[in-house]
Amino acid sequence: MTDSHIDSDTRKKLEELVRQEEGETSNYAGILAVFLTICAVGMSLFHLYAAYEIVPTQYLRTIHLALVLFLVFLMFPAATRYRNRLMWWDVVIALLALYIAYYALSGGDDFTDRNTHPLPLDIVMGGMLILTILEAMRRTNGMVLVTVTVLFILYALFGNYLPEPWTHKGYDLGRFVGFMYMTLEGIYGTALDVSATLIILFTIFGAFLQYTGAGKFFIDFSFSAMGGKSSGVGRTIVLSSFLLGGPSGSGVATTVTVGSVAAPMLDKVGYNKNAAGGLLAAGGLGAIISPPVLGAAAFLIADFLKISYLDVLLMATIPTFLFYLGLFVMVAIDVRKYSMKEMTFSAAESAWSLAKKYWYHFFSLISIVLFMLIGFSPIMSVFWATLVSAATSMLRSDTAVLSYDWLRGKQPFIKGFYDSKLIKALSNGSFGVLSIAVTCAGAGLIVGTVTLTGLGLKFSSIVIDYAGGSLLLTAIYTSLVVWIVGLAVPVTASYIICAVIAAPALINLGVPDFAAHMFIFYYAVLSEVSPPTALSPFAAAAICKGDPYKTTMQTWKYVAPAILVPFMFVLGDEGTSLLLMGSTSALANADWLQIGWITLTATVGIICLAGGLQGWFVEKASALERTILVLSGVALTYPATEADMFGFGGFALVLVYQWVKHRKRGLPTAT
Repeated sequence: MTDSHIDSDTRKKLEELVRQEEGETSNYAGILAVFLTICAVGMSLFHLYAAYEIVPTQYLRTIHLALVLFLVFLMFPAATRYRNRLMWWDVVIALLALYIAYYALSGGDDFTDRNTHPLPLDIVMGGMLILTILEAMRRTNGMVLVTVTVLFILYALFGNYLPEPWTHKGYDLGRFVGFMYMTLEGIYGTALDVSATLIILFTIFGAFLQYTGAGKFFIDFSFSAMGGKSSGVGRTIVLSSFLLGGPSGSGVATTVTVGSVAAPMLDKVGYNKNAAGGLLAAGGLGAIISPPVLGAAAFLIADFLKISYLDVLLMATIPTFLFYLGLFVMVAIDVRKYSMKEMTFSAAESAWSLAKKYWYHFFSLISIVLFMLIGFSPIMSVFWATLVSAATSMLRSDTAVLSYDWLRGKQPFIKGFYDSKLIKALSNGSFGVLSIAVTCAGAGLIVGTVTLTGLGLKFSSIVIDYAGGSLLLTAIYTSLVVWIVGLAVPVTASYIICAVIAAPALINLGVPDFAAHMFIFYYAVLSEVSPPTALSPFAAAAICKGDPYKTTMQTWKYVAPAILVPFMFVLGDEGTSLLLMGSTSALANADWLQIGWITLTATVGIICLAGGLQGWFVEKASALERTILVLSGVALTYPATEADMFGFGGFALVLVYQWVKHRKRGLPTAT
């Protein structure tokens, strides 16, 4: 069932897109490959140890960044022509990163105490660290994020030359470097802390799921459970994207993995190439907002708001349901719109048979949440979930992280252990965090600049002034800012930048802080649909042989029904019900009638938008019917009684009219 249908040329394109997301890495062989694997395994084991035992914050963050930079400069070439060639300067910079960390840690309390009046050597070391971070960002994320970061640095150093309201008193190089390098507010601030304590643990967890076969199981199970009729193919894409994407949190990886199996089926049932790619990319995009992992930015939400990660999962629950509901409605309409052929896809095994064999993979979807519910911290929850994943994998030989033959002594001890899934999972867990960790270090420079200069409050007052104090206009302007930032940088960086410069504008107008941050997170994710960062649609286009930009527009169509949902978070107190009041403690006293009502209005609103945007409902919709459906959908996402009445009225009008017309024509009801 999960055999790939991707040819070699397409696979090269996909590898290029993955490199755009994760950076251009070298593939070494021999002793160097063994050395890097040992370093990565050691890095994973260190962070697993730090999850279980207390490691001082200063040590953990500093060592984490040093190890990340060390591996980045050994694995990511300075230019494409140096790929698979370790150059002397890479070794020098990698060792320099380690020495800079050693210099900071060996200085003890004296080092941190003199951050306002650093020594000349402190400034040199801090300046070199900033430059190495910028170069690491260039190698892993490209020049755009580097340019954005440099602009923030220049603002901190020379902002005193700018006119009001952007001006500030300005900071000399010593004060700037001291703050960024010698405190826990700049480079070693919140973003890097989340990378060192949570994100790397989740990448290790995701690597264990990959190598124990959980991803393959989720796809096979989805096809077996949802297959059959032509409409089942679209539903299978949605379900498998959720099951695979929830634990991985990666949009591109989910799109590629599901698409390699499902693309031929989408073609056979009648999807055109661009629509098929759009559906695959939309399903993959949902991975970034789906529990239990979400994207890396979700861990930052918890840290920024000083709430538990369980609260973030709680807030994401209903929006995730609404996102996938929109996709389910869209694929149901697709069956009629594209006059899809009825086809049966036989699975190699039934869903029940697969569940009996690999039932323990389902635990990966809920284990982290279960551990948090019984009182474990997020860090300890993912730590124990990883161990449970490794332990349960041993129930079957085809999923075991340690080969049964090796355990029986039938393989060479050292080679068998080195080639085991355990070593691959541990090493890839560290390799997978490198690009994100570098982004977090660069984001520390941005957040530090905002903290030093008060840019967040300045930007907030400017946005509110432009909006005339209107919450609706402020929300629109904020979404546009997030969108523009998201066009240039990845979701994690987009969220961090906008959380510190744009969220205060909403909060100052009375929006709860958790709703403001979820609003920004949601739009940071949706900005991934637009070029030049539209990696998931571009990957889907490569798989389905479609046009990248037409596929991106089709992806837009599939995610559009959910695009207005974030406005419900911020335009009224009722809208925060979609976030389940923001915390488990608030939920205990929640108005469940209000939660049910606001969820219902959002659900019907998404159905209206899906029908209006597709141009089909019970049957093909006229221009007037499409207009009524879209306006009704917009109205239902605005938290006001009058708007709800208009929305439900428009929905009922179109539904009744189309149903009567449908019955008069004597057409069979579509399934």
